[in-house]
Amino acid sequence: MIRRHLSSEVALINQVSDYIVNAGGKRLRPLLLLLVARALGHRNAAEGGNDHHSLLAAVVEFIHTATLLHDDVVDESDLRRGRKTANAAFGNAASVLVGDFLYSRAFQMMVSVRDLDVMSTLADATNTIAEGEVLQLLNCNDPEVDEARYLKVIQYKTAKLFEASAVLGGLITGSRAEGIEAAAEYGRRVGTAFQLIDDALDYAGDPAALGKNVGDDLREGKVTLPLIHVMRNGSPAEKALVEAAIRDGHTTEFEAIHAAVERCGALAYTRERAAQEAEAAKACVQRMLGSDAARAGEYGQALMHLANLAVSRDR
Repeated sequence: MIRRHLSSEVALINQVSDYIVNAGGKRLRPLLLLLVARALGHRNAAEGGNDHHSLLAAVVEFIHTATLLHDDVVDESDLRRGRKTANAAFGNAASVLVGDFLYSRAFQMMVSVRDLDVMSTLADATNTIAEGEVLQLLNCNDPEVDEARYLKVIQYKTAKLFEASAVLGGLITGSRAEGIEAAAEYGRRVGTAFQLIDDALDYAGDPAALGKNVGDDLREGKVTLPLIHVMRNGSPAEKALVEAAIRDGHTTEFEAIHAAVERCGALAYTRERAAQEAEAAKACVQRMLGSDAARAGEYGQALMHLANLAVSRDR
């Protein structure tokens, strides 16, 4: 589905698109949509239903990929998924414009489902993600950012598309409102846990496993939970060190900051917060499935596993 809808008469679009697809990725958002839809009884075309689940799974991946293309330009990133970013390989202009193509193609695809609730969900999510990008930009190089401001960026920038993916899985099955609300919370919680672990891995991950440079968040002046925890609980010297690095957007003191993060238990705190979100997400599964819990079988179990995976992963 992804490859079919990436096709264009413009050669550069095909070239950049193929580069992105071949880079792989976790594709957790489309996975979440597919699992929710199947857990709630969606039947595909071969079973007498339709393939809206696959189409919309590709849509959310297109939207996510478009945000990555634009993010890498804004952040001046040069490495993602273990290879050069598209902007490093093809230039900023090509990355931004192919990102625009992916956004517009996603909207072409969603319209074909002819469901106003589906279109509204995706339109609202895309707008919220854009707001999250701007919020993050405002927070950059600002050591006054606290946990509440940090979590608001996650809610907008990351968790919203996870939430929308889960909601779409419920909408195409005609599920009851209570089930869709539980699916929304599940997606939101998993997305939050996923981003919290991402931010922890920026200070504790293996670059080879991550496929990106550790310390990128600090270089970009991004205030994430490990740094917030140090500024809240570290010594005056550690707090001053972190504040200066955030304000100046440098990694010259990365080793000292990494040591402060470890000493203050910032990574353990961040992982604990992620684990709390994952547990809350798992509690949503039963509410989402209701009387369909037994019938959901392996799909319901996979949703539980996905919440665990968001926390236990190392890349």
